[in-house]
Amino acid sequence: MVELFEQLKGKISGQNKTIVFPEGEDVRIQGAAVRLATEGLIKPILLGDAQAIAQTAAENNFDLSQLEVIDPTQYDATALAELNAALVARRKGKTDADTAEKWLRDVNYFGTMLVYTGKADGMVSGAKHPTGDTVRPALQIIKTAPGSSRISGAFIMQKGDERYVFSDAAINIDVDAETMAEIAVQSAQTAKVFDIEPKVAMLSFSTKGSAKSPLVDKVVAATKLAKAMAPDLAGQIDGELQFDAAFVPTVGAAKAPDSQVAGQANTFIFPSLEAGNIGYKIAQRLGGFEAIGPILQGLAKPVSDLSRGANEEDVYKVAIITAAQAMAQ
Repeated sequence: MVELFEQLKGKISGQNKTIVFPEGEDVRIQGAAVRLATEGLIKPILLGDAQAIAQTAAENNFDLSQLEVIDPTQYDATALAELNAALVARRKGKTDADTAEKWLRDVNYFGTMLVYTGKADGMVSGAKHPTGDTVRPALQIIKTAPGSSRISGAFIMQKGDERYVFSDAAINIDVDAETMAEIAVQSAQTAKVFDIEPKVAMLSFSTKGSAKSPLVDKVVAATKLAKAMAPDLAGQIDGELQFDAAFVPTVGAAKAPDSQVAGQANTFIFPSLEAGNIGYKIAQRLGGFEAIGPILQGLAKPVSDLSRGANEEDVYKVAIITAAQAMAQ
């Protein structure tokens, strides 16, 4: 795990990527942000009540001199009006100026607008807010990347020299063929961020027609769609494959001898959220893998959701990942 983050730090160091933290009063956020700034990894922006931020810093002996602190209630009137106008324009008639003004009093909406307008490269939130409060503004304002109609959640599974992508294990409950195909393409892109050359397995309980079911048909269709969506990755995506056929070289050679992925897969696309969630937790708890995530995929600009139980180290690592995603976009 140390090696993984050292690689990511090498990518983002000196690139001056700006990450906004809407929960600037939180001690965990401040501790991580100070470390990130001191190490020259990112340029942090803390949002929140200026007095509360200063108080937290004083109580914990944090030096915030390398950080930008913005109190949305004291933001420059002209700049705020520009954000308001940009928000109204982005919403294309769904949100009027009065509603936009109310939204911009919310730190998550304010932070999202900084990302949307290019004043920040990414956002990390969720230490004190539920997932919806982080994801909703991102979907309303930043929206999905070209070629994506939805977001998904991947986990990087790491143990020793082994590193894999498991997806979707966090977001999409009802996965149809189109959704699974998009998740596959998004996950291949995520794999590259983590220096994994993607070999994408579309998972099922069948390998190359060994079982017949509408559930198998869905994975077969998803595989074809994913190849069409990303022709440059077509040779690196295959399915339907059982996990052992995707992962174990001897089984892959026996069950899918013509596949370029079978027995070599490192990016695993599950056919449902329940399968993905169960799968990553089995690998984590029985297999001894560390699970990093969920990493949100498919947004036009990176926004990351923390667990409310996150510690300072978690915030530090998620910010590094977010900056690395920004580098890849």
